[in-house]
Amino acid sequence: SFASAAKCVSRHLNLSLRVDFESRVIRGKVALTVEVLEERLSSLTLDTRDLKIVSVDANGQAARFTMGPPHSFKGTPLEITLPFDLSGQHVIVEVTYQTSPAAPALQWLTPQQTAGKKQPYLFSQCQAHHCRSMLPCQDTPAIKHTYYAQVSVPKDLVAAMSALRDGQDVDPQDANRVIYRFRQQVAMPSYLIALVVGALESRQIGPRSRVWSEAEYVDRAAFEFSEQTEAMLKTAEELAGPYVWGNYDILVLPPSFPYGGMENPCLTFATPTLLQVIAHEISHSWTGNLVTNATWEHFLNEGHTVYLERMIGGRLEGEAFRQFKATGGWKDLQDSVSTFGAQNPLTNLVPSLRDVDPDDAFSSVPYEKGFALLYHLESLLGGPFMGFVKSYIQMFAYRSVTTAQWKDFLFAYFKDKVDVLNEVDWDAWMFTPGMPPVKPYDSSLADACIALCRRWIQAAERDLSGFGASDVAKLSSHQLVEFLALLLQEEALPLSHVKRMQEAYDLNACMNSEVRFWLRLCVRSRWEEAVPAALRMATEQGRMKFTRPLFEVFGFDKYREEAVRVFLAHRAAMHPVTSGLVAKD
Repeated sequence: SFASAAKCVSRHLNLSLRVDFESRVIRGKVALTVEVLEERLSSLTLDTRDLKIVSVDANGQAARFTMGPPHSFKGTPLEITLPFDLSGQHVIVEVTYQTSPAAPALQWLTPQQTAGKKQPYLFSQCQAHHCRSMLPCQDTPAIKHTYYAQVSVPKDLVAAMSALRDGQDVDPQDANRVIYRFRQQVAMPSYLIALVVGALESRQIGPRSRVWSEAEYVDRAAFEFSEQTEAMLKTAEELAGPYVWGNYDILVLPPSFPYGGMENPCLTFATPTLLQVIAHEISHSWTGNLVTNATWEHFLNEGHTVYLERMIGGRLEGEAFRQFKATGGWKDLQDSVSTFGAQNPLTNLVPSLRDVDPDDAFSSVPYEKGFALLYHLESLLGGPFMGFVKSYIQMFAYRSVTTAQWKDFLFAYFKDKVDVLNEVDWDAWMFTPGMPPVKPYDSSLADACIALCRRWIQAAERDLSGFGASDVAKLSSHQLVEFLALLLQEEALPLSHVKRMQEAYDLNACMNSEVRFWLRLCVRSRWEEAVPAALRMATEQGRMKFTRPLFEVFGFDKYREEAVRVFLAHRAAMHPVTSGLVAKD
């Protein structure tokens, strides 16, 4: 961030936004209530990226401003000279501006890219440092603020934000538009500001939860989420303390959304292929949103989020389930370390990101290495460890913290077990690349997946009659997904084997996208009947986790031309990030 938190900090933002789908820009005005921290403050700097700045006022008086030199990923500093000096006071800095059609925080979808195919759609993604392309701000997780907003959109569309809804009116300047109002009264960092505009409908799924989506998805989404959401919220409250955000709503994005989910307060963003478990994003309501990493180097909050997510799963599904998810996470960590390279400093739990774009450093490392550390500490310190996590959340609620502050609190909380903590190889865990020094999990549920995988790999063609539905009857959906993932790590199965697997397990009848992904196995084994279904899955949704590998598996001669033809026919409906990467593949 260019904005110096030592000079002043934003405490509140007042946003007035007008969404223009024709020109793919937002015309906005943001009033920042800024607390002055130094004597005789005469200037301040805000983060921007590709913004057109129209004017700047300070307490109603015109202020001079200049744009500093642009940086490749930090954007351009907006340097403001105040018309007066201030000491220990507040100043309201109001900036009138316009976004760029290429703003990295904003994804503009054509009607063709939505489920309904009739109306355009806009959604934001500000993590890690993209809020500055949506509004001028102090774009660092070290600074937290409340916000109010009013958003003008075409009358056929609905706006939602990472805040509580506060009413709507016809736009007094244009009867064909509606203004939606929002308030977020819990201080939060800029990367959690979120906006979505589309042909949205909602359904009540719990006493404090609604699910939002296009009409084509909303009933299915309500069915999927209604059973578990409130149970998970209550379990999380028992573990971590009160839920402070009021509503917990879920937005199911259009099928072209290329990512898994985003924990925006009051409005979790979820992909249509993730209509199963929402525990991770719920957990972020405490770890990440309430207690926030001070910088993108200190990302241990993701480890805490995974720890809390798996504690919720353990409470609802049993301890063996928690162990199983941990084992799968260890495999994800191995994949990330292999991709980066075991000596790459970006595989440190606390990496140095000087001159590194935080997006380039993003991986499962902070999630799974962080969780492994917390689980290791639990095994050393025993039952009271969840009590420590709860106390840590309550101690640092509404604040941003560093790893050093977390560690100091850990030693203070377990002051009678300092000798145990001193035996932990902190340097190996925090500042050494590669895998952690300890693997602490029980693998009993994973062992069942491994055993079934070995049976299929070792089975001769004449021995396939021994497989049947009873093989998977006692496996959870998570174990079934793990079994299929293990098979994908092996050489392609003979065609006879995948045909028999379908006969025995009827995998094609499952609508869980993680299970449907078994079509990749089928195509790898040259099962021609599976080709149309695999191409449909590759184009019906746009999550890169599924779409890219499904297209990649068609690299062999016979179907490559057909895969290219299908890709070109559907390219316009894909998210630009997805279509660009599939084209490169």
